[in-house]
Amino acid sequence: MVEELVTAGVALACTGTVYLMAAARVVKQYERGVVLRLGRLVSEVREPGFTMIVPIVDRLRKVNMQIVTMPVPAQEGITRDNVTVRVDAVVYFKVVDAADAVIRVEDYRFAVSQMAQTSLRSIIGKSELDDLLSNREKLNQGLELMMDSPAIGWGVTVDRVEIKDVSLPETMKRSMARQAEATRDRRARVINADAELQASKKLAEAAEVMSDQPAALQLRLLQTVVAVAAEKNSTLVLPFPVELLRFLERSGLQAQAQTVAAEAAEAAEAERDGGRRPAAPAAPRAPRTPVEHGAETALPELADLPPVEDLP
Repeated sequence: MVEELVTAGVALACTGTVYLMAAARVVKQYERGVVLRLGRLVSEVREPGFTMIVPIVDRLRKVNMQIVTMPVPAQEGITRDNVTVRVDAVVYFKVVDAADAVIRVEDYRFAVSQMAQTSLRSIIGKSELDDLLSNREKLNQGLELMMDSPAIGWGVTVDRVEIKDVSLPETMKRSMARQAEATRDRRARVINADAELQASKKLAEAAEVMSDQPAALQLRLLQTVVAVAAEKNSTLVLPFPVELLRFLERSGLQAQAQTVAAEAAEAAEAERDGGRRPAAPAAPRAPRTPVEHGAETALPELADLPPVEDLP
């Protein structure tokens, strides 16, 4: 009798141990457990930690609550301005309701992936090429709104959507490169023209100053010579501007005018003083040397020269 009781106790203990091993479950911190009892959802979602289920009757499905990073395959489409592009993106989403993620959709990861691809194709067709290249923040927000609306019913929320890369045809790349080069060339020409305008204004002001002070032109020439001589070249090229010739011509005319004016003033003073004092005797001329006398006698008269046509 005792042996039968001991045997029954051992069998009961073994059965209990097997039952506990079959019923015991561990839910990790980043997971939630959804229990289906005879195919029906149990309202209570199992929290992280140790939990028990009814063997054979219950089925426990663990749902990951972490943020999932899912790359979206490159989608080819035509933009609103008729440019063929290939765009790929990445989606960040997470499960907020474990029960809906299990019951309402068969595979929420596959559903989110397909929805991301269709939304990306739709956003490509509604956008222009410049928006895809430079205004991605707005497109990312549009993609997030398009994906988040149906995903809420699946117990999934889209955290963020990012467009990674936009692939353009080679012909379009060359066209954009030519456009960028032309734009930079136009900017360079505008800047150069602006610089020429400012330089011309400064040169005009300098010309006005030099016209008032002609000696400034000679000083500027000397500065140019000094700048050229600093290069230690064997050959020195000296610029001789036309303005310098005009300056020298004006200087000669001014000197001649001053000489004529001085002579006229002396003549007028002599006329005024002519009645009061006798004119001073002329200074004796030095006798000419024989060389000068000979040179003077040797020079022929202009009338004795032959005409130009008869010269050899």
